[in-house]
Amino acid sequence: MTDPIADLLTRVRNALMRDKATVNAPYSKLKHELAKLLVKEGFLTSVKKVKKDFDELEITLKYFEDKPVIKEIVRESKPGLRKYLSYKDIKPHKGGLGIKVLTTSKGLMTDKEAIKKQMGGEVICRVF
Repeated sequence: MTDPIADLLTRVRNALMRDKATVNAPYSKLKHELAKLLVKEGFLTSVKKVKKDFDELEITLKYFEDKPVIKEIVRESKPGLRKYLSYKDIKPHKGGLGIKVLTTSKGLMTDKEAIKKQMGGEVICRVF
C-alpha cells in the first residue's frame, strides 16, 4: 500500500456510501490520531484499537437523520505531490463549516487550531 492515509479515507468514504455503522482499517499511530481528531470535531462517533491477528482501528461512523455527517472527505497532500501551507495561507474550508487537517511539528491539528497557534504544516485532508 503506497498511501495508508488515502486508504483509510477511502474505507470511511465507501462505508458511508453503503450506510455501514462501523469500518475497520489497519492500525497506525497517525491514522489513530487522525480518527481521534475527527471524533473530537464531531465527524465520527468513536474510534478504538482492536487486537486481532494484527492491530486494527474500529471506527464508528456518525449519522444524523439517517444521513452521513461527513459529506466530503478528500486526501489533500499526496505522496507524489505534498501540499504545505504556512498559517498565513490557511483559508477556512467551506466557509468554516468544514475542516482541513494539518500535520505540524506539534502533531495533528485542524486549520483553526493551526491559525491560533500560528503554525503551518502539511495538509493531510479536508473534511466537510
